[in-house]
Amino acid sequence: MMKKDEEKTKKKLTAVETQGDDISRIARASKIMERMVNQNTYDDIAQDFKYWEDVSDDFREQEGTLLPLWKFSYEKAKRLAVTALCWNPKYKDLFAVGHGSYDFMKQAQGMVCYYTLKNPSFPEFIYPVDSGLMCLDIHPEHPYLCAVGYYDGSVGVYNVVEKVPKPLYRSTAKTGKHTDPVWQVSWQKDDLDNNLNFFSVSSDGRVVSWTLVKNELIHTDIITLKMDEAPQEGPDGTQIVTLGCGTCFDFHKQTDYLFLVGTEEGKIHKCSKAYSSQFLDTFDAHHMAVYKVQWNTFHPKIFISCSADWSVKIWDSTYTKGPMFTFDLGSSVGDVAWAPYSSTVFAAVTADGKVFVYDLNVNKYEPICEQAVVQKKKTKLTHIAFNPTNPIVVVGDDRGHITSMKLSPNLRKVPKEKKGATAETKGPEVEIAKMDKLLALVREPPQSKDK
Repeated sequence: MMKKDEEKTKKKLTAVETQGDDISRIARASKIMERMVNQNTYDDIAQDFKYWEDVSDDFREQEGTLLPLWKFSYEKAKRLAVTALCWNPKYKDLFAVGHGSYDFMKQAQGMVCYYTLKNPSFPEFIYPVDSGLMCLDIHPEHPYLCAVGYYDGSVGVYNVVEKVPKPLYRSTAKTGKHTDPVWQVSWQKDDLDNNLNFFSVSSDGRVVSWTLVKNELIHTDIITLKMDEAPQEGPDGTQIVTLGCGTCFDFHKQTDYLFLVGTEEGKIHKCSKAYSSQFLDTFDAHHMAVYKVQWNTFHPKIFISCSADWSVKIWDSTYTKGPMFTFDLGSSVGDVAWAPYSSTVFAAVTADGKVFVYDLNVNKYEPICEQAVVQKKKTKLTHIAFNPTNPIVVVGDDRGHITSMKLSPNLRKVPKEKKGATAETKGPEVEIAKMDKLLALVREPPQSKDK
């Protein structure tokens, strides 16, 4: 009798296994079929993405529009805000979305979803997380690796190729995890031993470097964000140094050791990986928390910041007395991003559901596009990201939706190439010169020494 039962269960198991094999055999074909069906369903959007250009741009000089394309959402992530957006550097149609919550009284689980423009109806990969996800970054050279930061202060690394729902690496209290939410993570160049490493910033006042060694994460504290105030005395007479709360950071594109850190107190610190005890410079940037700081794509000295104090500011990293440009957007600014194709174009998203696009080369005072992109009044926009090659942006909101939009021709003007143009008169040099021309108008003239 026992033998018969065993044989039955064996048969069942083999049937299940072969069933699994059958499904995996047609997995690729079914994915292609699904994409074809979706392309037919959303054919008008696919045609717009590829070919449609707003002709009315020819009749207006200083304005442009955003054309809504696909809308991405996943049923289980609908009540979770979009806390991070990142395009894949290799596969230009693929982007990762982090889901969590900015309401600290309502913290639940989080999620990482990968979407592709080829299939707007369902995510390519889904990773449910036990803690809210606050940030993510895809490795520029190994596009299958994704570093993430959690609300509970830990960081992790996912490998998309290994179809495992858990992270390959995750920090714990024993291995030096942060004590507050991790607000941003960023991959860096491999260290001297060719180990992969990334940095994280948290509101516990630490900027930490994480190195992937064999099967564990090794942490090194790079800098602690000490505040200017005199140390306070603890109950037993010990000196307690108050720490600033780091909210965002960005690493310089050419100078490897240089990076900026934005804080909840509204300051931006210019730091070096070599000095752990002091800042190179400090900017009194905003009156409220700094939500984003980012170096310009082309110009090595310029960076942009946005804050809950409704403003976006553009800074010269060598001039700490004040910003070069200030823009008031009339609502809390959740995110700002430089365009990958121009040194003077940037876009920002606000809590009242609007996207703003500026081109300083066209208008230094007003946006060339201001557009509401959410249907419900109370929906806040949280993040924006430019596609590295296609003329589109993706925008995330606090209801878990991601909207992709196409930039009209006026929003992506590139300087016309002159006849007989050489390498010097096109490329990054032109973009840097374009920004320098603008800065010359707003910079204070150099003081002459004769006085």
